[in-house]
Amino acid sequence: MTADHRLLDMLVCPLCKGPLQLRRDEQQRPAELVCAADRLAFPIHDGIPIMLEGEARTLAAEESL
Repeated sequence: MTADHRLLDMLVCPLCKGPLQLRRDEQQRPAELVCAADRLAFPIHDGIPIMLEGEARTLAAEESL
């Protein structure tokens, strides 16, 4: 397990305190952290997760988790 995975395991959704899933972009860089319970995706900019509700995007109904 890398340091990134250990840090990810410590982060939780700021709304429901549930687990987050890492999504990567086409180049396999970390892109966003997804909360399945709230159907929100929190962006990652320059390696820093932006854990603010106002910055999160709502997942579309057809988007897989």
